[in-house]
Amino acid sequence: MSFFGFGQTADIDIVLNDAETRKKAEHKTEDGKKDKYFLFYDGETVNGKVSVTLKTPGKRLEHYGIKIEFVGQIELYYDRGNHHEFVSLVKDLARPGELSQSQSFDFEFTHVEKPYESYTGQNVKLRYFLRATISRRLNDISKEMDIVVQTLSSYPEINSSIKMEVGIEDCLHIEFEYNKSKYHLRDVIVGKIYFLLVRIKIKHMEIDIIKRETTGTGPSVYHENDTIAKYEIMDGAPVRGESIPIRLFLAGYELTPTMRDVNKKFSVRYYLNLVLIDEEERRYFKQQEITLWRKGDIVRRSMSQQATIAAQRFEGSYTETASAQAKEEEN
Repeated sequence: MSFFGFGQTADIDIVLNDAETRKKAEHKTEDGKKDKYFLFYDGETVNGKVSVTLKTPGKRLEHYGIKIEFVGQIELYYDRGNHHEFVSLVKDLARPGELSQSQSFDFEFTHVEKPYESYTGQNVKLRYFLRATISRRLNDISKEMDIVVQTLSSYPEINSSIKMEVGIEDCLHIEFEYNKSKYHLRDVIVGKIYFLLVRIKIKHMEIDIIKRETTGTGPSVYHENDTIAKYEIMDGAPVRGESIPIRLFLAGYELTPTMRDVNKKFSVRYYLNLVLIDEEERRYFKQQEITLWRKGDIVRRSMSQQATIAAQRFEGSYTETASAQAKEEEN
């Protein structure tokens, strides 16, 4: 509503050039709900149009410039007044002047660096967004559009298995082994548990996946543990010499890649937690950190492989041709 002519006299809309074809990804909002946003990766160009629609045709809109920004920022919930920007790009769309009719402006942010994955947690939020602004003397008119960024990784070169022991002297000795220490988000955790010595009556055993979010530094560090999954290994007493296989599918759970010291503001780590409960309700724990990563696009990878193979074939054919020519010259 407009009072004394000071109300909002125009609407702004941001439309991406590839909005019809660009993939969308679900992302959790601060209130726990899930919405779909346009999906981008590091290094991709962000381009589109900013449309300014005058609410009263024929009435001029005076302004001090029109701009669009691409912003990546981290917000810590206990310090909401401060937004820590790690990406801040600005494009001026129009110089100060006036608009006599509705108008659209093209924009392009080329090969934008997006170093971190979008994340909404218990105490922190990392978001990317576009913000278009019409600067005015009394009240600016602005519009924001969030996007989601995912970080892709390649298969880790070193991925050793995990071997651990749980022991209580003369009472319990268990060895457990997981096939690797680094898993992609749709992977399967495969393992086995060996009971070498069992002199206490175990009635229940499970493996939990725990997400630990750490925010802040020094004395102002906050830890939030969230149990993402519970996998029951056995219900009943094991015997000595028994082994139990483990197969835990990760695809069904809400997981993110492991994030370590993101912009020196927060970390997200994952742990496998082995829990044993005896008949007297005593609980025994053994915890091991695992690394989660987001698998790269198969199509993209296969294209790069094809390019490498093509280059090798080219070099190979060039070498064969050169050697054949050399033989002819010798003869």
